[in-house]
Amino acid sequence: MQTLVLVLLLAAVFSLFIPSAQNRLQALLHGTPTLIWAFPFLLTAIFGGAAVLAEAVNGELLLLVLIYTAAPVLCAVLATKWDRRSSFVVCHPAEGRTRHAPDRPHPLDFLTILLIWLPLEFAAGGSLVPRPAQGFLHSVAYGIAILLGLVLFLGFRRLPGLKYNLPHGSRDFWLPLAGFAMVAPVLIVLGIAIGFIPPPHLPVQSGGRMAAAVGIIFAGTAIPEEILFRSLIQNLLMQRFGRTWQTLLLSSIIFGCAHLDNGPQPLPNWRYMIVATVAGWAYGKVFERGSTVLSSAALHTMVDWTKHFFF
Repeated sequence: MQTLVLVLLLAAVFSLFIPSAQNRLQALLHGTPTLIWAFPFLLTAIFGGAAVLAEAVNGELLLLVLIYTAAPVLCAVLATKWDRRSSFVVCHPAEGRTRHAPDRPHPLDFLTILLIWLPLEFAAGGSLVPRPAQGFLHSVAYGIAILLGLVLFLGFRRLPGLKYNLPHGSRDFWLPLAGFAMVAPVLIVLGIAIGFIPPPHLPVQSGGRMAAAVGIIFAGTAIPEEILFRSLIQNLLMQRFGRTWQTLLLSSIIFGCAHLDNGPQPLPNWRYMIVATVAGWAYGKVFERGSTVLSSAALHTMVDWTKHFFF
């Protein structure tokens, strides 16, 4: 049952790649904007059901999750109300009417992302969860956070440039391969030089496990991180400050800093930060040049898969 919960959350995240699903969500929230307030309660209920399965439910934890999901919604609602002057009118045939869409992010959009990201990054509320349930419920919270971010920025705020769509052409397929060919040697040399990874070795896992790991890494790590760090953070920085190398560098450093609290080296793991910053530059460049976040997610998957099995 726990696996089923995670699969359903992933299915909800992936379903929004379908244009008709995006259109229905946008039409729903455009026609009745107050429905956005239903999502904190819906997502809290999902988390509560998962907590019941994990035998870890308690009132304080559910209240914390409700506050966690409601705070970003409040920021998005305020940003929408205060951002009318920088909006432009877009004709939406599917809705049979026009709508207002912001042409650049509001400062509250950045606060919205921080409110979604940082509590997860610092495991807020972890002390309220029994240790055996922490891994599962953290994964559920991660799925809820990504889904909330998509609902807010893709469905409610409808900010441009998220590139949350299926590939548009062959470029979206060869870009990850070209990116891997260029960045992998750099990451290997750098990682070995600073002691982050050992010299390469032949894989010791079976071919079946290595093949299965591609899907697990793609769905469980690459897609969620690329939505957060490329579709949301990097895209909002580009929309606000322009598509420059400085913006790409800043988003790469943010991505690198997010790995300071990851092992296996002692924390803060400056080695991981350096390697992740370089990798983040490559992911960000592919995101810039491609038409879909799936391209940078594919590159992310190849890098993580190679590190896991060959180093």
